[in-house]
Amino acid sequence: MTILRNINVARRLSNVALILVLTASPRPAFADLAIEPYERRPVIQNQLLEERLNELLPTLMRESKIDMWVVIAREYNDDPVFLSLVPKPRFTARRTTMLVFFDRGDEGLERLTVSRYPLGSLYDAAWEGDDLSEQWQKLGAIIKARNPRKIAVNVSDMWPVADGLSYSLFGKLESSLDPELRDRIVSAERLVVRWMETRTPREVEVWQRGVAIARETIATAFSSEVITPGVTTLGDVAWFIRSRFEEQGLKPWFHPDVNRQWQGANFDDAPFLGDGNPDAIIHRGDVLHTDVGLCYLGLCTDTQEMAYVLKLGESEPPKGLTDAMRTGTRWQDLLTQEFVVGRSGNEILAKAQAELSKASIRHAIYTHPLGVYGHAPGPTIGMWDNQGPTPVRGDWLLHPMTGYAIEGNVTVNVPEWLEQPVQMKLEQSAIFDGVNVHYLAGRQTSLHIIGF
Repeated sequence: MTILRNINVARRLSNVALILVLTASPRPAFADLAIEPYERRPVIQNQLLEERLNELLPTLMRESKIDMWVVIAREYNDDPVFLSLVPKPRFTARRTTMLVFFDRGDEGLERLTVSRYPLGSLYDAAWEGDDLSEQWQKLGAIIKARNPRKIAVNVSDMWPVADGLSYSLFGKLESSLDPELRDRIVSAERLVVRWMETRTPREVEVWQRGVAIARETIATAFSSEVITPGVTTLGDVAWFIRSRFEEQGLKPWFHPDVNRQWQGANFDDAPFLGDGNPDAIIHRGDVLHTDVGLCYLGLCTDTQEMAYVLKLGESEPPKGLTDAMRTGTRWQDLLTQEFVVGRSGNEILAKAQAELSKASIRHAIYTHPLGVYGHAPGPTIGMWDNQGPTPVRGDWLLHPMTGYAIEGNVTVNVPEWLEQPVQMKLEQSAIFDGVNVHYLAGRQTSLHIIGF
């Protein structure tokens, strides 16, 4: 399946039944969202991996003009890309594990493992001994027999995810090769980034469920089921979210953050407005924010949403807060309309900033790629502490079938709060299909309301 075919399939994502458009209205219980049991998860992940290895990797190797890719990992010192290439259940490399991918053209992509332990049906075992010197000799012989034009290895100055080959293993690889082959060693950084950032249509379907679980958990956390004004602390809410994930065997990639803004607070124009002290008590009239990330079936989510705790006598938030939320969704729209294949992250940032300036929206953009890692490789689109160009990572071009955390904030003065500034800090997980940005499980368009 080519990348172009992936785009055509992805154009139909908005019709996939798994998309859950979540609003601030009452929601189904967390338990109603099916979560696969542990024993089923490796089966699903391995099906996804087989599809990626068969259909995606050959395309990306040819796009990167690489005919051989060698990935070498060692127990307790894994290459960051290693676990994305091997079947589950597997938690680390065993001893020294070598993977060799060789493009045989019309014959397809050859996948070999030169390792003490086999890797199942997805790889052909080329060696299974226990002599490390013999293992390196075998690797050298395999490379020599195939006589590749390039030998791509995971070394990179700017992309940590593509810099997994240690100094000592690089030296052993060089020593196993004839001098003329050593000169063909190149960095695999482009291939690694493209492999890690690109999703298949089936992965997107699976990913939607993980995002929906994250959003549903936030909806429960930001409700009267969890929060009692005057009693519940910010830390209580954060640990509720974390505990729900742990109970379901879901892996958070960072501890949830919860913070509050309120009328009369002065945050001295800090980059982020709000008090995040976990011991702080939530009161009526508070604007709440949370930042939540989990990984499910090999794909990570990143979500930030906002809530309001009604004061006595209120049945809805002040209009100024509702308008601020609308400004936040307008910010998202003006940003994502600039997603065009072939634009760099820095170009997208600059164009979005220009449109937001025309609309007089005070904002910050710090949108990042999302996938196997929460902070994944791909085009950086602004950083919270740098609203200008980001060298190298911001220069990476936008490609189809890549995922993003649409992240940033808007600052709006609230009339009911005597023009005090309030930030709407928003983040939603999304996929860019080559034409449009699709939110994987909808997006927040109105504040969560905590009543009685």
